[in-house]
Amino acid sequence: MKIIHCSDLHLDSKMKSNLDSQKAKERRNEILITYQNMVQYAADNDVKAIIIAGDMFDKKNITMKARNIVLDSINANSQIDFIYLKGNHDELSFIEEIDQIPENLKLFNTKKWQTYRYGNITISGIEFGELNSYEICSTLILNKNDINIVTLHGQESNYDQKDKSEIINLQELKNKNIDYLALGHIHKFKQGKLDNRGIYCYSGCLEGRGFDECGEKGFVLLDIKEDTKTIESKFIPFAGRILYEIHVDVSNTTTTLETKAKIDEKLKNIEEKALVKIVLEGKVEVDSERDIAYLEKQYNQIYYFAKIYDETTLKIDYMSYENDISLKGEFIRLVLSQNLTEEEQRKIIVTGIKALSGEEVI
Repeated sequence: MKIIHCSDLHLDSKMKSNLDSQKAKERRNEILITYQNMVQYAADNDVKAIIIAGDMFDKKNITMKARNIVLDSINANSQIDFIYLKGNHDELSFIEEIDQIPENLKLFNTKKWQTYRYGNITISGIEFGELNSYEICSTLILNKNDINIVTLHGQESNYDQKDKSEIINLQELKNKNIDYLALGHIHKFKQGKLDNRGIYCYSGCLEGRGFDECGEKGFVLLDIKEDTKTIESKFIPFAGRILYEIHVDVSNTTTTLETKAKIDEKLKNIEEKALVKIVLEGKVEVDSERDIAYLEKQYNQIYYFAKIYDETTLKIDYMSYENDISLKGEFIRLVLSQNLTEEEQRKIIVTGIKALSGEEVI
């Protein structure tokens, strides 16, 4: 039996943190298309069930188009069970607006564990509600003779917590006869050993939406051998576009074109349909020039989207300006005498040098 484990689809996400309105709309459509392609992949590869481990949608009020695409894909593939566990971004509106829930759309609740059985394979899940991790885990009872898949949406307790979302204490799930713990909430693929019997896995999101979601995205394909009671899991890269964060050391460059040459070297193996965040690093001379707007314009003609962040620091020989009687020397001494951070000094000095050289200051 084959099962797909996916999560954090965030369909209908606004996508406007970096993109203009037109490209944001394109990306919303592309994410919907990637979801449809995943369903088609399941149909073509005899997948029996698709586990959606939370956050299918991104907000309460979803568009009619997104709602219909999801519902139509479920109805059109009655041979596949869509096992949907609501996440912290999901709302009830999607379910409430369905006149008749399709038989192959399987849901979970917040009061007790719900289990779906396929021969000796079980898929169990529960949504976080008023119960905490201990209350949820302590009520999980699984038959050791079954092949047991468990679905939850939340943040593992030993993960660097960035919000107040539900916490999953993996220690409380050890020795519970779990073979595969299908998790959602973290947007990067991650897999590890749960105990001597099973593993836990975050499938990650299906498509990256921002530069905090760089790298390959997709889903996990489970191939379960009932005779040997084994599960083979494989991450399937599936995103239509990949987001990259590229760090470029531009030390010893003094011009825009020299900077571009360093960037080009780092970008040579990146596909043009990608979204790229370029971070410039290193120590540069006070008189060096880098026109970020000019470079961004060029790279946005090559890639789907490109953004450049200048995080260089200035290589300043303080002694060389100690007795410099020029206006530039006086200006730099004044800035260096202020109680400012190195980054604040850099921005002020770079802007001042441009102004003193007669360049346009934005």
